[in-house]
Amino acid sequence: MAETPPRSWTDADVATATRKKPVPEGLWVACAKCGAILFRRALENNLGVCPDCRHHFRISAPERIAQLTDPGSFDEMAADIRSADPLNFIDTKPYPDRLIAARKKTGVNEAVMCGTAFIKGRKSVMVAMDFRFLGGSMGSAVGEKIVIAIEAAMAEDLPLIIVTASGGARMMESGLSLMQMAKTSAALARFHKAGGLYIAVLTDPTTGGVTASFAMLGDVTLAEPDALIGFAGPRVIKNTIRQDLPDGFQRSEFLLQHGFVDRVVDRSDLRSEISSLIDYAGK
Repeated sequence: MAETPPRSWTDADVATATRKKPVPEGLWVACAKCGAILFRRALENNLGVCPDCRHHFRISAPERIAQLTDPGSFDEMAADIRSADPLNFIDTKPYPDRLIAARKKTGVNEAVMCGTAFIKGRKSVMVAMDFRFLGGSMGSAVGEKIVIAIEAAMAEDLPLIIVTASGGARMMESGLSLMQMAKTSAALARFHKAGGLYIAVLTDPTTGGVTASFAMLGDVTLAEPDALIGFAGPRVIKNTIRQDLPDGFQRSEFLLQHGFVDRVVDRSDLRSEISSLIDYAGK
């Protein structure tokens, strides 16, 4: 039982002594899979992977680059390329306003970052998508930046690594967004013809037009555990074919069993796996 304060204490003294210290917002985070309450800093130090159940949290493009590349080696390219508003698109708010809000919220200019970097000493072209930016959607700027990265890898005969995280095409750019599927695929065809090595790393989620184009064109296709990978979502497919779907449908492990990906790799092993593949290919 708490001791009664001395009579000389004022009400303000009692309030100060018994007031609970507020917990800073965002200090703790709940695991979406097992429900464990995790200290955010500890989670970040564990590469964004739950230490209890190994659930892989979604991470940003800058975090992805920091995890995979040698410290200080990333040299960004095409950083100033940004989406315009060619269709003057407005839904509940104008498209330019959405872009401004996304840049302010995420601190990045677009849904993808590209550049050269070293991965355990192997120089490569690194591309990382950022789901925080309008769901990682692929608009004209995203397609252009990816093509620039592909062409840079081809010009310097460097391995190309693309880490995907996307909801698909960007509806605010309509047909112009869909054109990026053909644009990126054609660039990869040229890269393949030139003998380039392309390693695709599929993370949660990889869906829509990104899956239907460059995400599935890797010479080697890796995926993080339990990542959602597919074109249409499971609910849409189920409602269309009116059949129950198999357990784990469209998850990494299911795709591995059915030959759509080559290996499911834990995030802690990705950097070593990519560097080994570069060595195997003689790049």
